[in-house]
Amino acid sequence: MRVELDAARGLVLAEDVFTVTDTPPFDNSAMDGYAVIRSDLLGASAQNPITLPVVADLAAGTAENPHLSPGHVARIMTGAPIPDGADAVVPIEDTDQGTELVTIVRAPNAAAHVRRAGEDAHAGDRVLRAGSVLWPTRVAAAASAGTSSVLVHPAPRVAVISTGSELVTPGSPTRRGQIPDSNSFLLSAAVAEAGGIPVRIGAVPDDEDVLRALLAELAGTIDVIVLSGGVSVGAYDVVKAVLKPLGTVNFGPVKMQPGKPQGFGRWPATAKAPGPLIFALPGNPVSAYVSFEVFVRPALRRLLGHGMAERVDPSNEAHNEPALTTDHPGLDHPALHRRTVTATVVDEWNSPPGRAQYMPVIVTHRTDGAGTHTEVRPASRGGSGSHLVAGLAQANGLAIVPEDTTHIRGGDPITVMLTS
Repeated sequence: MRVELDAARGLVLAEDVFTVTDTPPFDNSAMDGYAVIRSDLLGASAQNPITLPVVADLAAGTAENPHLSPGHVARIMTGAPIPDGADAVVPIEDTDQGTELVTIVRAPNAAAHVRRAGEDAHAGDRVLRAGSVLWPTRVAAAASAGTSSVLVHPAPRVAVISTGSELVTPGSPTRRGQIPDSNSFLLSAAVAEAGGIPVRIGAVPDDEDVLRALLAELAGTIDVIVLSGGVSVGAYDVVKAVLKPLGTVNFGPVKMQPGKPQGFGRWPATAKAPGPLIFALPGNPVSAYVSFEVFVRPALRRLLGHGMAERVDPSNEAHNEPALTTDHPGLDHPALHRRTVTATVVDEWNSPPGRAQYMPVIVTHRTDGAGTHTEVRPASRGGSGSHLVAGLAQANGLAIVPEDTTHIRGGDPITVMLTS
């Protein structure tokens, strides 16, 4: 997708950007002052001032190009083109600021305060690589190169749906058996934070026909569908009932806690386009959040184009052999995954055997005479219970417990995925 620079911030380039012209395109002044012929001013000082006539006044943006002959100067502003014949600029601070005659009290160095054409980049130079994230400085680089629009990976449109007849809109009156829908708000905010465009549908009842019709309607306008709830083995697991017969979405247990039941696949393709990706997450809020961080967020980052640019290993530069590198062993690419740190456990907890645990934790930093220490403790007294959404609000990380560890003791080191 090609977008104007105004709409490019934060997106990822899909092609290299090259300069259209030299940058800067002409010799210009780096200071407000006077364009001069340096040989006219050799020996100028406060004790030996030199006075010369001013023959032109050049503002930034002017197209004028008066030829300076020996013994003459032109007043010039920052960014204005250097006139033919001039070879240096005297800053205004070294003059009496005259407009018809100017007295100069310091001789300039060779080419002083002259920005040369092409000093930043030459026409045809690559200024940005495909895979670069267009932060403000890179948007500026593209503009400086003479580019008004760029080819980018578009932000995916992500429909977010909560399933469950017990769910009501937050703020609505509830009867016995009903709870507010928090998942659609949680997951929509997470989609936006990852760089996607959330389309929050909200809650739908446990009705196969209603869900099937909704998904069919969304399929042609959405890139990704994220559902929560209805993926386990209960009698009313409507998501599984609707999607599994399609043959394009797989369901099964994952060896993690929370977040054991999962589904992933695509809505069936049409002649016009492939169907949207589908992530079917558990319905409990903590399970949904952990599942999003582990599975959905990296996929959205890949769709956005992150992690597609090769980063050169400096050890190979001499051999001109680019090598893919990662910051964290075991993660595919740091542009896709959250940053991890090693922290020290403060409060102990248990982990289920045979499943990797993602414990919502509070990460803090303590400084003493030995330095700064990163520490973690569970965000909720209830541990990693999948329903503990209030405790989840306190968490700023997920401690990752290997599946063969069942007890985490105070003082143990542990890997933590930082989520904020």
